[in-house]
Amino acid sequence: MSLLPEASAPSVPFSFELYPPRSPAAAEGLHETIRLLAEARPSFLSVTYGAGGSTGGDSLAVLRHIRRTTSVEPLAHLTCVGNTYAGATALIREFLDAGITSFLALRGDPPAGVGEDETFLGDLESAAQLVQLIDRVQAERAPYTEAAIPGLPGAARVQSRPRAQIAVAAFPMGHPRSRHAGQHLDALLAKQAAGATLAITQLFFHPDVYLAFVERARAAGVTIPILPGIMPITSPARLRRVLELTGEELPAELAIALEVEPTAAGQREIGVTAAARLASEVVAHGAPGVHLYAFNDHRVVLAVLGEAGILTPHKETAS
Repeated sequence: MSLLPEASAPSVPFSFELYPPRSPAAAEGLHETIRLLAEARPSFLSVTYGAGGSTGGDSLAVLRHIRRTTSVEPLAHLTCVGNTYAGATALIREFLDAGITSFLALRGDPPAGVGEDETFLGDLESAAQLVQLIDRVQAERAPYTEAAIPGLPGAARVQSRPRAQIAVAAFPMGHPRSRHAGQHLDALLAKQAAGATLAITQLFFHPDVYLAFVERARAAGVTIPILPGIMPITSPARLRRVLELTGEELPAELAIALEVEPTAAGQREIGVTAAARLASEVVAHGAPGVHLYAFNDHRVVLAVLGEAGILTPHKETAS
């Protein structure tokens, strides 16, 4: 099983990121969003996870819902932050026991109020170590599979175990905590060597940023697919928040367009058009698909795919 379809697939692969609901009412809305996103047939649906927990909690509940009610591959986020080896191992087993075999392994950010120079990671010091741990836990849990041989009672054919699919993060503009210009590429190479099967980029605002990063990564020896992460920015407030979290440079043209547009509907249209243009350009230049940050709202991301020509516009977004 791969998180991306075969190269011969006729359509452009796409996927979405969701986050656990914060209330029962939000859970109902999320279930409807999952249903509508699943109908679009994405490659996978990823679900974010809070750092430092000892149980899958609400994230696992969403992943189970995806597994139970759709045919889409659910992908669980895991982070190093605040986790012991024992705690992380127990958490990985919990996900595997629920039938979740695809993961996004992240180093994670410091909790609020914790400085960059303070210890906040726990036993796992890098995403590469987390990748190795996921693979090791799965190997210990199911080192191989057996299939009965028809006509030979008691006989079995031993087969290699299916490996977990493990995605990792990539940073087109460099990681904000990198100590030197190429450290983010060194880190990506380490994740690949540890067993990562896919990289998903942090958001970016210009296609050349992604394309130049892929070129540098390939020159450095990265061979796994690098999926562009695209976030529709539909309000000035969202743009400010994203820039605070990521440290990316202000996209001046988009920022001005959002600020001068007085209506929420107009801002939404601006954000959809910008994200659609970005998606279509990176795909046209060889991106293996697109990964869209959905903010638990199917309407915007389906509209982006429709405007980009990747998906027939959804009936709720065509108006």
